[in-house]
Amino acid sequence: MLVLSRQRDETIMIGDDIEITVVDIRGDKVRLGITAPTRISVHRKEVYEAIKAENQKAAQINNADVEQLRRKPAAGGGMQAPRIAGLRPRPPGLGSHGGPSLIRPTGEIPPAAQGGAQTA
Repeated sequence: MLVLSRQRDETIMIGDDIEITVVDIRGDKVRLGITAPTRISVHRKEVYEAIKAENQKAAQINNADVEQLRRKPAAGGGMQAPRIAGLRPRPPGLGSHGGPSLIRPTGEIPPAAQGGAQTA
C-alpha cells in the first residue's frame, strides 16, 4: 500500500484519468473529492462489497429455475402463454378493447379506419 500525506486542497493523480483531492479535514474525518471518467465506478468500500455480494447472489442458479428450463415446450414448438383464471382467450378479429379490430387478418386497413372519407 502506498501511503501519501496531503493537505487540504492538494490532489493525488492515479494514472492520467483519476484525481483525488483532499476537500476538507475535520477532526478524524477527511473529505475527498474524486474526479474519474464515467466508465469507472467509484463507491465506498462497504457499498462496493454489498453490490458484489448481491451480484454473486443473483448469479447463483436455484433448482426451481433449472426445472422450469427443463420443461418441454408446448405442442407446436413454442412457449405457451400462461393461463389466468377467469380470462378467456380473445377470438381472432377482436382488438384489445374487445371491439372489432381495425386491421383485417390480411394486414390491410379498411378505408373507414384510415380516417379518410368513404366514397359510395
